[in-house]
Amino acid sequence: MPRRRENRCPVCGTKVNEPVKTWQLVSPIPDKKGRITITIMGIFQCPFCGHKWRGVVSKIKVGTGSVEVGGKEFSEEEEKRPPKVIELDLSDLEEEEV
Repeated sequence: MPRRRENRCPVCGTKVNEPVKTWQLVSPIPDKKGRITITIMGIFQCPFCGHKWRGVVSKIKVGTGSVEVGGKEFSEEEEKRPPKVIELDLSDLEEEEV
């Protein structure tokens, strides 16, 4: 079960919903499954006491065939279908050109 990120002021404990500013950090090294981790960071400001701090807004793991957002994994399942066979008779092509 994914851990829920709750941003509370470290000084007074007031819950802050939205960050003032956000930016992305991209991990240069992939994990065991070959996925790259993108961490969305944010600056939060307490509406009660005015204290500012940095914290993680969310994490996304993107890679080969799957995406993980907030601990929940979504996979790309491609439908395997047989290739389409097109048969051409060269004699039919010659007759059309004449």
